[in-house]
Amino acid sequence: MEADWDQISQVTFPVQSPGSSPSVSTLTGHPFQRTLQAQQQHAETTPYTTAVAFDTKVELLWIGGSNGRVSSYTGPPLQRYTSWRVQPAEKGVIQQFLFNDKGVIILGTKTVLYANRRGIQHWLLHHDPTNDATKCMQNLQCMSFTSSSKPTEILVAGAQETMLVIDVTKGEIVKQLHTEYHYTIMKRSRHYICAATTTGSVHILDSTSFQITKTWQAHAAFINDMDVRNDLVVTCGGSIKHLPNQPTPTKNLDHYVNAFDLAKSAAGPLTPVSLAVAAAHARLHPKMSSTTVVVAPHGQIHVVDLLNSNAKPTVTKLALVASNIKLFDVASSAQAFVITDGNCNSRLWGSPSKHIRFSDGGTDPIGAGPPVDAAPEIRWNDDVETQTPLSTVGMPFYREALFSAWPADLISDVGAPPVQLPPAFLATLKKSEVGWYGPNTRGLLRNQQENTRASLQDPDVLQAPKFLSQKARESGSTAKAAADPVAEPLDDSANPSLKPEAPQVYREQEIKYSKYGVDDFDFGYYNKTQYAGLENQIPNSYANALLQLMNYTPLLRNLALQHAASSCLEGSCILCEMGFVFDMLQKAGGSACHATNMLSALASNSTVQQEQLLEDEAKNRSLTDMAQGLCRFFFNQAVADYKKVPPASSSLEQTLFATPLSPPLTPDVLVDKVLTMTLKKSHRCLSCHNGKLIDEKLHVVELLYPPPPAPIQVSRGGKATKRTFSQVLKTSVDMETVTKGYCVVCRRYNDLQRRRTIDSGVPAVLALNAAIKSPEARSLWATPGWLPQEIGVIVDQNQFFCYEGPDLEFHLQRAQRAIHKIKVYSLVGMVVNIEGPLPQSQHLAALINVTHSEPAAPPANKWHLFNDFHVRPVSSADALTFNTTWKSPSVIIYQLKEANNTSDPQWKTKLDTSVLLRDPSRRPGSEITYEPLDRETEMPVPGSTVALDAEFVSLRDEEIHLNEDGQKETVRPKQLVLARVSVVRGQGEKEGVPFIDDYISIKGPIHDHLTAYSGIYEGDLDPRTSRHHLVPLKVAYKKLWVLVNLGCVFVGHGLKQDLRVINIQIPRDQVIDTIEKFKIGPRKLSLRFLTWCVMKKEIQMETHDSIEDAHAALMLYKKYLEFNDAGILEERLQEISTMGKKYKYKVPSQPQKEDATTSITTAVQLRHQGGTGTPPSLAAEVASSETTTAAGVAESCLPHEQFNPRRAAEDIFRI
Repeated sequence: MEADWDQISQVTFPVQSPGSSPSVSTLTGHPFQRTLQAQQQHAETTPYTTAVAFDTKVELLWIGGSNGRVSSYTGPPLQRYTSWRVQPAEKGVIQQFLFNDKGVIILGTKTVLYANRRGIQHWLLHHDPTNDATKCMQNLQCMSFTSSSKPTEILVAGAQETMLVIDVTKGEIVKQLHTEYHYTIMKRSRHYICAATTTGSVHILDSTSFQITKTWQAHAAFINDMDVRNDLVVTCGGSIKHLPNQPTPTKNLDHYVNAFDLAKSAAGPLTPVSLAVAAAHARLHPKMSSTTVVVAPHGQIHVVDLLNSNAKPTVTKLALVASNIKLFDVASSAQAFVITDGNCNSRLWGSPSKHIRFSDGGTDPIGAGPPVDAAPEIRWNDDVETQTPLSTVGMPFYREALFSAWPADLISDVGAPPVQLPPAFLATLKKSEVGWYGPNTRGLLRNQQENTRASLQDPDVLQAPKFLSQKARESGSTAKAAADPVAEPLDDSANPSLKPEAPQVYREQEIKYSKYGVDDFDFGYYNKTQYAGLENQIPNSYANALLQLMNYTPLLRNLALQHAASSCLEGSCILCEMGFVFDMLQKAGGSACHATNMLSALASNSTVQQEQLLEDEAKNRSLTDMAQGLCRFFFNQAVADYKKVPPASSSLEQTLFATPLSPPLTPDVLVDKVLTMTLKKSHRCLSCHNGKLIDEKLHVVELLYPPPPAPIQVSRGGKATKRTFSQVLKTSVDMETVTKGYCVVCRRYNDLQRRRTIDSGVPAVLALNAAIKSPEARSLWATPGWLPQEIGVIVDQNQFFCYEGPDLEFHLQRAQRAIHKIKVYSLVGMVVNIEGPLPQSQHLAALINVTHSEPAAPPANKWHLFNDFHVRPVSSADALTFNTTWKSPSVIIYQLKEANNTSDPQWKTKLDTSVLLRDPSRRPGSEITYEPLDRETEMPVPGSTVALDAEFVSLRDEEIHLNEDGQKETVRPKQLVLARVSVVRGQGEKEGVPFIDDYISIKGPIHDHLTAYSGIYEGDLDPRTSRHHLVPLKVAYKKLWVLVNLGCVFVGHGLKQDLRVINIQIPRDQVIDTIEKFKIGPRKLSLRFLTWCVMKKEIQMETHDSIEDAHAALMLYKKYLEFNDAGILEERLQEISTMGKKYKYKVPSQPQKEDATTSITTAVQLRHQGGTGTPPSLAAEVASSETTTAAGVAESCLPHEQFNPRRAAEDIFRI
């Protein structure tokens, strides 16, 4: 605390008079010069402040009152942010606040509430005499997180005989612990939970078993305040005196502060620090470990050093207060503190000369804006003659257009069109006094209304489908049987590309989310083909169209798969990621996939970042330019990556490019023949003819359009010159320009000739960037049939010739006479830019002729539109028609015709399996939990059974908005990433032994470790602190990908979600999901319940473990086979259903024995969780409680699992 600290502001909460609001004032001047207003004495019914705390994550100060209300204030001015009632006043007071990333936990006398910082409730637990779980919530007073690295579980206690362990994520009471002591304050240390009792002692509780490991009598009778930081505990307390003339005993605060060092517990408490005044409150300084801030009841602050009792305390006199100080707290940033007096005034202190923050790295609360000045008062006159005009009221300042400012071209649907009655029906009507009447010949029911809007709808428009769960409920059947119909594919005569606006099928598609997430979206409604689409809710998914185009280019796909099957384990290898995506698209059939891993690799690539090819970094760049830049990057990187690690097999390409008498082509030469065009660039001075020649390797050709011709006089019957696509391509390859430049020989500026000629043959895959930047180029593409489906290329004497249409047929005939060797290229497809009507933005789609990638050439071309996850066949005319208004090409790919329909399946037989045989790295302190496969005896073969389970963490929370109906709507789903993957053997002598157990190294920030579901703790995925076997995501993914392509059968529970997050596709005949095997009607049972019910064993006691879960799924599958072979499967499923209904499909909780017998179980749990165990300082206290009998230990073990005392003793010995 610096010398210039002063009172910044104050707020009064709860308010003293009904209907008034908390007053906020900013005070200036010397504290002794301020005048204080006399305040009336509180009545017994007047609410008072009971809790105050600084938020540790967000810039907020929280205050709770005796009336059950809480209020939060933002920033040093203490502007009110939220205020709401947590519980009625008759249910008690607000006792304490705890904070995590997602919200605030509020403790009341009979209530525990978890809400976000805007007051929206996550869950609420309150005293209920009829509920066994909550009827013990009678006098709660304190709470603490059970782990500093896992803020997902809290321990709650009070003046009652039961302590509660609450799962913060689920909002459930998971344990009820009996205790003989009443606790008033509870704080978390580095390894323990410190709890202050009503008798002046402090109990040190084990954070796992919650047993008392140490007791310290801090004060004679009571503890008024306590704080804990790291291993230091500091207390303020006192004694009780019984005076003869007073029936009520008097509490006297001690004039000293007690301290205890948990790291040196054997040495006893530290020397008390004496003060000249009574010590009411104490807080350890957030930045200085041994410094404590002590507050006296009447306004003095002492800053003392606990480890130097001889040092003189720093004393600061506060402003005069009208009553004693009741509450005190210090911000975690050490830049402010707050004191609350008996008149409900909370005063914020800090340095007026600095920008005060409440927390280190804390964020500003959502929606907290600058203060708005009050509008000036207007004297209103209602007199008719002198009436005040409304214009004097004015409008508030605004930066954005008002909602009432509708554009002039806005079209609103004002009503349905009238019914069109057929003339034959009108002829039968007769006139009456009111209207017309006649026989009902149209078959309508009485008072039936007709849907006249249906006749105006575009038949090509796709309506949004219903969620799968909704359709399943409405149809009473499975979601698959309740599929919506989809529009039929367009026939050859239809050409939507000629419409003035983009049809619905070309527009950007949006994924809707229900409470079940993206899995509930009906992707099948948008794709009835056998070709997979790609989801578009992922950042940088504009690359989807280009990935699809490359996937259906056979030679490029072969190169990527061959490289992915090699020994390459480089995390930044783009060609491997391309191979993984292409393999996933092939295995998925007509299902929707997502390229999360590929797009993540792109986002972390330095070249992509420098070229501004990421959506977040290219705000003012068009998608067409980004797609063309990404195409250059993909092709350049594919060539570089292929040359780094040569594949094991390239026999298909060898047959295409190698001559019979020549030696096999090297990988460098092979990839250049597929993707590289070698050019010669010359620069020559036209005056002195001096110049230089440069070799250039080009992988993508930028189309250059000639300038428009000058106006010419065309005689009658004459024709203007027409520029064809082949002519534009020739001028783009053989380029010659003359510009002014400096000649070093002539030493002056002359005309310089720049010329580019082809040096070798054209690559087998010809990638072109349309590069449309002028109206003339756009008009060329708008010409019907301008883009040919086949072109012919001749390279002769370093000159490039290109032909199409009749010219191509003519040269093909000449080629038969061996005059010229011409290469024919087929159009694979193109990426097109779609500009939808406002407010839709532009996006990319792919039009691909999938004929060339089929195993055998079909009789006719099969053009398809790949609009992200919407895939449908289109006509050739539609695909090759470009509309200058909304449809223009971006990237075009041609492939050598003789390479069409040439997929290379040999890469599967040449898989590099060394990644499965690698010994785990044995870093100091690391744990090895798996045994790699043996090359000689355990290599997987098609049909080998393995069990898989994976754990995930969250990088980004889901984004939920409230729609106009007040219902929650998911706008952006939670982003999960792979954190741990385990695979165990499913057969053989080592059945059940894991051979993969990889933790994934994550460098970026993790939003939520999801410890309750994943078993992943903070630091487990950080290479600097983790004690686990960490690998890059590429290595873990490669292991699974190799197993899939070796033909292994994967057993697991709920594998659909696991495989989705891993981003891998496994054929259905290679997946055995026990959640489907033991499915009872529409209900899907949890792995824990099934294991308890079928195997008579409990799992997931503390948290999830992927090895344990994979082994449990394997055992369940073995049981399924036993039941099925014995013909008793239906009988067993019925028994499971009966047990599920009895226990509500949850494992019944077992009562815990709260005595010394749990110490062995606690030690085993510590080892299982990988903790460091009990610190040496308390080893003696813990060891003294471990002398239990085998019978006592057996009582604390799982009810269905046989206890092994030898194994328990060995576990303790290891600890």
